[in-house]
Amino acid sequence: AKLRTRVTSRVVMAQVLWCAAVVLPPLVAAVWLLLLRRRTVSNMPSLLWQAGENHYVDLRDDPPSKHTFPSLLLPAPQQATVVLSVIVPAYNEEKRLSKMLDEALEYLKDRKARVASFSYEVIIVDDGSRDCTADVALGYVRHETADTVRLLRLACNRGKGGAIQRGMHCARGRLLLMADADGATHFSDLELLERQIDTGKYGVAVGSRHCAEADVQRSPIRNLLAFGFHMLATLCVAGIKDTQCGFKMFTRDAARLLFPNQHIQRWAFDVELLFLAHHFRIPTAEVAVNWHEIEGSKITPLASSIQMAKDILRIRLMYLLGIWRVSDPTACTQRKM
Repeated sequence: AKLRTRVTSRVVMAQVLWCAAVVLPPLVAAVWLLLLRRRTVSNMPSLLWQAGENHYVDLRDDPPSKHTFPSLLLPAPQQATVVLSVIVPAYNEEKRLSKMLDEALEYLKDRKARVASFSYEVIIVDDGSRDCTADVALGYVRHETADTVRLLRLACNRGKGGAIQRGMHCARGRLLLMADADGATHFSDLELLERQIDTGKYGVAVGSRHCAEADVQRSPIRNLLAFGFHMLATLCVAGIKDTQCGFKMFTRDAARLLFPNQHIQRWAFDVELLFLAHHFRIPTAEVAVNWHEIEGSKITPLASSIQMAKDILRIRLMYLLGIWRVSDPTACTQRKM
């Protein structure tokens, strides 16, 4: 009888421990998420400019003068003063930046010569580089003047998403184009995006390397990573084959809705922007572009893949639980995803 009682008590204890192991972790997680939501529900994330960041230098003055960038939103929405703004994020790009800028500026100058009404600016966002990226950029500011080329220098590395977000907030264009500093996409392909972008107030055009018409040359490892990332990205974005091409165009009004709501600062920020575009019902077109892999990529296959996967799960979870909420900065309204 004592042996039976002892066995029974051990069985009961084992069942209790098993139930605790199964039930307690989800319960603790649910309570933690509930408390987190109560404390951290956020509307638009703060840009958190550091001292002296939101300025550009005009080298025509003697001595060079500093000016505050215009704002996409604050203190009040400012109207476009140029047709096209090109945002170029650059982190340790002293070796690749010149080739991209030469191609871009050659195209932009030629177009301006052909079309009198066309105007443009190029904003180079130095994302806390440790090399001479800023010096290379300032060489173009000096040669082209601050009316057409401006340098936004961040005090520390924010990530590609953070750099583009801040560059977009400083843009003056009616159309805003993000373009990688490596020049992997033919710059003239921006005309393909312009043709497809919605002619109304809101529109997004996404350069794509996965469309049948795209001319793409890249390594097998990048193809494998792209396939895996695309499978994960479907958790947040459906209908877009290539979320990660660094060649995307936004109308000014679309940018006003999307970038103030952006939370992700690193590689997966594109997924969040497209997720938000779907939420706001902004027309989004995917356009085949010409893209060739350029040596010197900052992506490390293992670490970048893990970070991207974490960010995608974070996007889905945060909006699903209502910890991140979407706000319309132009209407001061808030809507839950």
